[in-house]
Amino acid sequence: MYHDASVLFQIAGIGIVVAMIHTILKQMGKEEYAQFITLIGFVIVLMIVMENIADLFQQIKSVFLFQG
Repeated sequence: MYHDASVLFQIAGIGIVVAMIHTILKQMGKEEYAQFITLIGFVIVLMIVMENIADLFQQIKSVFLFQG
């Protein structure tokens, strides 16, 4: 359970940081950089989610196929 909560906090933290940087860059008139930062943040979060989904499928596979 602790691992699940930490992943949620990581994703939320990345989202907050990306939103702050995006807002600052947009106010400075650097909209291209702001969009790029948002895209990078999305890719990082997507990688975290994909990693956890791979772990989930591995756990499901070990339960149903009785592998360790």
